[in-house]
Amino acid sequence: MDITLLLNNIARYIDLNKEEQDRFASLLHHKKLKRKQFILEEGEINTKSTFVTSGCLRSYIVDKNGIEHVLQFAPREWWIVDMRSFITGSPARLNIDALEESEIIYINKTDFDNLYITVPKFERFSRILGQNSLAAYQYRQIDNIALPAMERYKHFCQLYPSLIKSLPQKQVASYIGVTPEFLSKMLNTTLIK
Repeated sequence: MDITLLLNNIARYIDLNKEEQDRFASLLHHKKLKRKQFILEEGEINTKSTFVTSGCLRSYIVDKNGIEHVLQFAPREWWIVDMRSFITGSPARLNIDALEESEIIYINKTDFDNLYITVPKFERFSRILGQNSLAAYQYRQIDNIALPAMERYKHFCQLYPSLIKSLPQKQVASYIGVTPEFLSKMLNTTLIK
């Protein structure tokens, strides 16, 4: 398993010496996913923090009417987790699956918690990731409340430029909070103008 991509991601936030890198690497697991394969389903306990090395995953909920609502896409070099379930051990509210064939590296929660003791720098790493995640979710909430659909779509394009051409419109529509039909009509109207 090549963890270079993951170590480069971590190096943006903390410096690890060779011994710390080796300790971390010994706790990692690699998995290949098929399209639509779940790594977490609603009701399960999220016991893994997952880093995407190729492909794309998504987290989403299904409402009482059976409609999916995408909370996050995780393309290459992104982390994905049901944070509440991971931290508290409570049943997950999110589903996480692969939108295409993907590869992930993950670490189990118990190992991650022990890593905080054996390599304390990882507490800083987790804090920074958590802060960045919270800031992103706050701005997403603000966008959903305050911006019209076209502006939300433009923000999506800025956040996920590599995905805009590869994702089905249904997924993009779910993320920005509109129906696929509305998104299609909105984009066609914009192209005509």
